[in-house]
Amino acid sequence: MKEQIQVFQKIFNGEIFTDSLYTALYATDASVYRKIPLAVAYPKNDRGIKQLVAFAEENNISLIPRTAGTSLAGQCVGEGIVVDVSKHFTQILAVDRENRTVTLQPGVIRDELNQRLKRFGLFFGPNTSTSNRCMIGGMVGNNSSGTTSIQYGVTRDKVLKLKTILSNGEEVVFEPLSKEDFLKKTEDNSLEGKIYKTLYNELRSEATQQEIWREFPKSEIHRRNTGYAVDSLLHTNVFGDFDEKINPCKLLCGSEGTLAFTTEITLQLDPLPPPFTAMVATHYSTLEACLNDVVVAMQHNLHTCEMMDDVILDCTKKSKTYEPYRFFVKANPKAILLLELKSESEDNLQEQIAALQKSLALSKHSYHSPILRGAEIEMALELRKAGLGLLGNMVGDQKAVACIEDTAVALEDLPSYISEFSALMKKYGQQAVYYAHAGAGELHLRPILNLKEKEGLDYFRKITTDVAILCKKYKGSFSGEHGDGIVRAEFIPLMIGEKNYELLKRIKSAFDPQNIFNPGKIVNAYKMDKSLRYEPGREEPKVETLMDFGDYQGILRLAESCNGSGDCRKTSDSAGAMCPSYHATKNEKDTTRARANALREVLTNNEAVNKFNSKELKEVFDLCLSCKACASECPSNVDISTAKAEFLYQYNKANGVSFSNKLFGKSTKLNKMASKFPKLSNWFFANGFTSKIIKNIGGVHQSRSLPKISNRSFSKELETIKNEYVTINNKNKKLILFIDEFSNYLDAEIAVDSFLLLSGLDYDVDVIDSLDSGRALLSKGFLEEAKLEANKNIAFLKQKVSENVPLIGIEPSAILSFRDEYLRLADDKASAETISKNTFLIEEFLAAEIQSGNISAAQFTSEEKQIKIHAHCHQKSLSNLKVTFNILNLPKNYKPTIIPSGCCGMAGSFGYEKEHFDVSMKIGELKLFPAVRKASEDTLISANGTSCRHQILDGTGRKALHPVTILKNALLQS
Repeated sequence: MKEQIQVFQKIFNGEIFTDSLYTALYATDASVYRKIPLAVAYPKNDRGIKQLVAFAEENNISLIPRTAGTSLAGQCVGEGIVVDVSKHFTQILAVDRENRTVTLQPGVIRDELNQRLKRFGLFFGPNTSTSNRCMIGGMVGNNSSGTTSIQYGVTRDKVLKLKTILSNGEEVVFEPLSKEDFLKKTEDNSLEGKIYKTLYNELRSEATQQEIWREFPKSEIHRRNTGYAVDSLLHTNVFGDFDEKINPCKLLCGSEGTLAFTTEITLQLDPLPPPFTAMVATHYSTLEACLNDVVVAMQHNLHTCEMMDDVILDCTKKSKTYEPYRFFVKANPKAILLLELKSESEDNLQEQIAALQKSLALSKHSYHSPILRGAEIEMALELRKAGLGLLGNMVGDQKAVACIEDTAVALEDLPSYISEFSALMKKYGQQAVYYAHAGAGELHLRPILNLKEKEGLDYFRKITTDVAILCKKYKGSFSGEHGDGIVRAEFIPLMIGEKNYELLKRIKSAFDPQNIFNPGKIVNAYKMDKSLRYEPGREEPKVETLMDFGDYQGILRLAESCNGSGDCRKTSDSAGAMCPSYHATKNEKDTTRARANALREVLTNNEAVNKFNSKELKEVFDLCLSCKACASECPSNVDISTAKAEFLYQYNKANGVSFSNKLFGKSTKLNKMASKFPKLSNWFFANGFTSKIIKNIGGVHQSRSLPKISNRSFSKELETIKNEYVTINNKNKKLILFIDEFSNYLDAEIAVDSFLLLSGLDYDVDVIDSLDSGRALLSKGFLEEAKLEANKNIAFLKQKVSENVPLIGIEPSAILSFRDEYLRLADDKASAETISKNTFLIEEFLAAEIQSGNISAAQFTSEEKQIKIHAHCHQKSLSNLKVTFNILNLPKNYKPTIIPSGCCGMAGSFGYEKEHFDVSMKIGELKLFPAVRKASEDTLISANGTSCRHQILDGTGRKALHPVTILKNALLQS
């Protein structure tokens, strides 16, 4: 088949890949399943999709539609051609403000759609937890809902029109129809006509309609995705005495791409939510009391009704990040309801709050009901999400498995259902965790299972089966919002009855007689316990590494900790830095998820002695900037940056190291040599003829400037500074100032400023300027040399650094190595741990001293300054931005603001390298460069990374200053 695909590729309007890397990357989604596809296709337009449909029909293969690939039930995996529309089908085509509609392509991201719609006073209501990367096409395929469904409905309620391509290549628009127009279509001999004729003949029977009402989930459960939504077509003018027109879009919505291939979507929008908001956070001593109050609360006009239990809350108790978010939690509640109200006026909002509180007081179930406002609401909702994330972030083979997490029942059934559900979980030794869209009657729970073992696999089926039976007892929906996919499709006959299931099969056959579209989902289902990511009972691959990955139980489990949720697919329009290369290319290959998937595949299946010796890994790691955003922004903290360092080391052992990589990796020695003749070195670097030669030798892009060597290294400056400029009478805290290799040879003036600032603030500064952090060695995989430096540094500092004498550093990537990679490299783990706990960025140290009252605004100028801050990626991941803001906000009239810039795109040597230069500059152009250009000439640009300052200079012509330099210049002379 690959030969046919290669021939097809020559005429295909798009890109298609059959290589092992791409097929491995698309073998999984966010579910537990793995199916290797024949190929991965990126059609550029409708013509490309029609070509794929014709090719699939001719060759009897299948097409699996895919957008962001965040599906939890296995909807996006299959053995045919995965068709990814997330790259090219991303246009918002038309906004009709008057009729409140939008027409768009399926690859538009939900949150980005709403950003565009805001100026029209409109928005798209359904809001999944993946809303910053999930796409409207996926939401239609899945009938997504989210926390606001009780107010704004589900996706099915919003889809007005779908432009599709049928399985024979016909282009068909599905939209609301009168009975007359519907019946007219049944007379057509096209495939479209046959579809309408089938729907009419199948659903007009009174017996069939009664069977549907008898067996389908209760109609009041608005989150219901079990099978095809044939029940949604019955209350229309075609099948009864109703005013509502029939709209086949309701059938296609939630069909998981099994009926037709959607190319355009028209949505009904809502006016923006009312501006005045409050949340009542009701506390309960028992779960039963909480559930009984759900019905009470839902009698009010709530916008959110979410529940979290004590298991979720307890996960956040010892979290430094989320402990402050617990500000509203009183005592130890068994459960909390988050009840959000909105209004167009404050007076009306107060009336709503009073009415809700009165109802809750009369029910006498809750013991505490604080009212949250503004940012407090977001903190409460984030606490709820964070607790579940922390619960699911498990090290090892035991994982929280998505299989029964999507059940929805009628509100009046919720208490009884959960009571029986709890008993069922207890039977299987599972701790029930109640994380629920309570107002929608939907419960999210994932059992903790090891699917690598037969016992875990057996429980996977048994638990899912028993919960399906229980859900059926209450006429609930086994799939509320996450879809049937592979994990639940097998249970559809149980959930809706065999007769209705046969009806669905006939409808599928009418739409797709050759079973081209996404087979194995909804009808003729794949087995729910087959085609898993891991073969049960397998012998675990043994992978030796130089770095210590014990915190993940090995580097393979680091890769396996990626659950596929796709947080790394958010674009630069979202907050955060992950993942900068994906921001630039929009290629799945350049996501954290792709790198983890590739690493897992290769380490598991590569039979070579050196498992890392893989061209697939070389390709997938190529555009990783080692920014470390994934280590903090990924819910599973998949630290791909560290994995890349290990990969490079292992790969280099088998393949050698390029001359260019040797130059960059061992640049400290070269810079030290150059610093002996700085003027001559800089002449060679700046002269057009010689710099061109140097760049060619070093593999540097010709458009990139070379860094300048400081006129005098800091080591040479030190004695002069001590003797001539520093006079201190009263010493504050003693500290050690680590002058890293970058600050010593390239940015000596910043090292001088750091020393002068700390000394001028009366600190007793002990300078260490003879050590190499090993950062450049790490970046190019010279781990043996980096390990030597780490051990040398730990041995030198272990008797010097303590809680009372902290280690302070200037360059984030260098000093934060003590808190990060050294813990994996050092032989003396205890000393490395002690030093890491007492190592700080200079901004962290100064911010803490300001907070303690040891540094005050009175010590600094009252001159006015505007400052724009760009922070280093390692600071964002391993520290925080606020410390830099706080120190620059200290002078009375300094006005700093943070540029929401993500990664600058330089990343050490990455931005110098000719093969990476274009991507580097494209990343800079996303946010950073425009923000710097927009700043007035008298606005100071602050950047604490040496690479960041170089990137800003090359990209904008502006010179950025280290925040220490800005603060030192503001220091009043004593």
